[in-house]
Amino acid sequence: MTDAVQERYARFARDEAPGRSALYAEWAAGVAADGEVRDILQRIPETRRQPPLVFAVTRMLGATSSGYPVWRRFVIRNAEAVVAECANRSLQTNEPLRLAALLPGLSEIEGPIALLELGASAGLCLYPDRYSYRFVGEDGSLRLAVDPVDGPSTVVLESRVIGPLPPLRIPEVVWRAGIDLAPLDAADEQDRRWLRGLVWPGETGREERIDAALDIAASDPPLLVAGDALAHLEAVAAAAPQDATLVVTTPGVLVHIPRAERSALVERIMRLQARWITIDPPGALDVWEPAVDANGGEGFVVAIDGRVRSAADPLGRWWEWRAAVPPDAS
Repeated sequence: MTDAVQERYARFARDEAPGRSALYAEWAAGVAADGEVRDILQRIPETRRQPPLVFAVTRMLGATSSGYPVWRRFVIRNAEAVVAECANRSLQTNEPLRLAALLPGLSEIEGPIALLELGASAGLCLYPDRYSYRFVGEDGSLRLAVDPVDGPSTVVLESRVIGPLPPLRIPEVVWRAGIDLAPLDAADEQDRRWLRGLVWPGETGREERIDAALDIAASDPPLLVAGDALAHLEAVAAAAPQDATLVVTTPGVLVHIPRAERSALVERIMRLQARWITIDPPGALDVWEPAVDANGGEGFVVAIDGRVRSAADPLGRWWEWRAAVPPDAS
């Protein structure tokens, strides 16, 4: 008889880790087959048992990037610390590469833009105007380079594009803010270390990209508000400049919110005088236009105001435009 932890870790080992981290695939498969370790993880609150969170916490506590038997001994020996630390942490995967998949949507919105991200972590996805983009074809050849108005950035976001490219441009962002249950400070070394620890072993270049983005955020910090998005959304939105278009983004956060609260938050966003851009699993919401098969197709949904624009890798490593493309698009 399987339990929830066993199912979750077996699914992660089978469907999520391959191609990203062989080590995490090994650890997850080991947990799925190991009743003693699963008993320890059962003591962690259900919303804090995600494999990437548990694995990152153990690495932060001193687990080495060794095979499952070594990791298992560490977890059993440090069970109390692992359970306590996981209960106080949350997944705050602040991947700026997601902006490569969101840039086409941002390109549709007339500026200047006031950008408000829910689940902002350290705010690294609040700087679409400060990063460089390199869009490549399926063979890896460069199709389009897009740089900030003042020249190439220290952060270069490379993403593979399937099919046609819609018109793309750097947005004019004049205000940036975020809401998060536990915001991270890009200038704080402990917070920076935690974000680096959330990078999966084997993901080349990602830690360096996050470090460079942290430097940009630290040099020009956004407004980050601690608390629940439902409680603070209207107040933070009201602080945005009135002469800018308010754009609310929820890249990768809604799936971590229970469904009832998730739906309520989306309804609240759509009542604002704002645009809404998100990237979510197809089954996370039922507002998509046109409707999306929750169990079919590859990739997450990228949408503006609920209207589907593209399919994408959840971290922005690739995307495919699904909306109508102007005749002169490349």
